[in-house]
Amino acid sequence: MKQSDKDVEAGRFLSYVLRHQPSAAGIELDANGWADVEALLAGCKIAGKNIDRASLDRIVMENGKQRYALNEDRTKIRANQGHSVPVDVELARREPPDMLYHGTASRFLASIRSEGILKRSRQHVHLSADERTALEVGNRHGQGILLRIDAAAMHRDGHPFYLSANGVWLCDVVPSKYISTST
Repeated sequence: MKQSDKDVEAGRFLSYVLRHQPSAAGIELDANGWADVEALLAGCKIAGKNIDRASLDRIVMENGKQRYALNEDRTKIRANQGHSVPVDVELARREPPDMLYHGTASRFLASIRSEGILKRSRQHVHLSADERTALEVGNRHGQGILLRIDAAAMHRDGHPFYLSANGVWLCDVVPSKYISTST
């Protein structure tokens, strides 16, 4: 189901607050990235983003990327991954598929060939199990390019992988020796 423009805008604000800047809604995240739903809704209203409980529930349920999770009694919410603030979303190590993919803008290719894929300000490098999703991500940043990651070799060499609740594969770094470009 396609989200309304209002829900997309509200979702972007929620993503910003829950992943990068909780103070934008006057809230704090706990050590595991959870925020109190009522405090979040009140903070959104103060920030000029009038998001009610029904809208929040709809955004969580209909978000195509499944960016958010509610706890069991639906009193707390968090982003599933992508944080630039230090939180532990309680990810378990997982064995990855043999091949994973990373989409980026072609202008970053020289740097990636030299340094690998770095997490920069985020807690993890984000990888996809499918080419289409990775290329969509790359195209958001300019002329997209698809990178193939030899995840099986990385795993054999001791690099830990995690799988977020919304299906994004995460790791600390992807050294350049494990990266090839799609042809």
